[in-house]
Amino acid sequence: MVTCEVPAVEYEDHWWEARDDGMTGRRRRAAASGGYRSAMPARLLSWSPSLSVELATDLDEATRALSRFDAHARERLGPESPSLGPMSAVLLRTESTSSSRIENLTVGARQLALAELDQSTSANANVVVANVRAMEAALSRADALDHSAVLEMRRVLLSAQPSGADRAGAHRDELVWVGASAISPVGAAHIAPQADQVPDSMEDLLSFVRRLDLPPLLRAAIAHAQFEAIHPFSDGNGRTGRALVHAMLLEHGVLTTTTAPLSAGLLRDTDTYFDALTAYRAGQAGPIVEQFIDAAHFAAQTGGQLVERLLQEVEESRGRLAGVRRDATVWAVVPHLVAHPVINASFLKSQFALNDVTVQRVLAQLVDRGVLVEVSGRRRHRVYHHPGILAVLDDYARQLRRR
Repeated sequence: MVTCEVPAVEYEDHWWEARDDGMTGRRRRAAASGGYRSAMPARLLSWSPSLSVELATDLDEATRALSRFDAHARERLGPESPSLGPMSAVLLRTESTSSSRIENLTVGARQLALAELDQSTSANANVVVANVRAMEAALSRADALDHSAVLEMRRVLLSAQPSGADRAGAHRDELVWVGASAISPVGAAHIAPQADQVPDSMEDLLSFVRRLDLPPLLRAAIAHAQFEAIHPFSDGNGRTGRALVHAMLLEHGVLTTTTAPLSAGLLRDTDTYFDALTAYRAGQAGPIVEQFIDAAHFAAQTGGQLVERLLQEVEESRGRLAGVRRDATVWAVVPHLVAHPVINASFLKSQFALNDVTVQRVLAQLVDRGVLVEVSGRRRHRVYHHPGILAVLDDYARQLRRR
């Protein structure tokens, strides 16, 4: 195991008096009351790590693997290809799904695509779509990662949750903890800093994020672990923290075209991931840095494979359209099915500015040629999906769960 020392989290003692929530008896409230120790994360801005040659080499190799993956997607698809944007979007969606699954939010590719059309009945799907939007918000603010950028990521993330918007515009004003009881921090695995310490801790963290004297993947791993130690929000900390990682990798030019499925790599062993965060708080960043190095290699390899498989589906769909006029609108629609494997007439009208007649002609051509299948069974407001693309995405998700 590599070593990389960081200032350990310090702790301060407090007393917790469990309140009557109307659902917990007096005996259990008494047991839940008691002393606890909340974290006081050390400052990072002036941290000067001592990196071994081996660790520096590993970080460099992992970073170059991500950059090669980014270049591969750009080369295979072409910088002007209409598939490139959709491919980036589907990788972003894959990453958002993986990030959400770490927090036990699971959803299939079809329900996720339906949610983007406001057609899903799955609450999880709507939450994961909000995670996609949070990732997009993070990437759009990559050139200015400040408090407002982080708050915007979380605002978008909570948009699909009941009363989420009411809590999205500021740091938490209450104590939060990980594990143990819902009514008491006593015995919790991690008790975050007191709420009044959050603003200063976040200011130090975001100043660290903007440092240019550290390897970008090291900086991303440390920033992520520090963000989780601070736990600046009442919920959504994990997904917001992982969105911040992607913004950092974009800001520093590691990824410029696509979104690498890093959370998919971290997802392979969630126990090891959480153990690494615990080790970080104890002053040893080696495990979380190693997690990010391994996740980068995993993301580069499997992301490249996913690009190839999805591109194959695009090419097979184009083959089914043989004989259709090359200037027909249907050719422009096919690449976008990568990012939108479930569509309806409203989607085509808004995405391509088509009239009703053209929309119906395009849908008829795609169904007649076996590219799309009508799955709603309705006479009006029909929904169509691309079975091959959905199968590829679900197969990738199954691979992650088997690892």
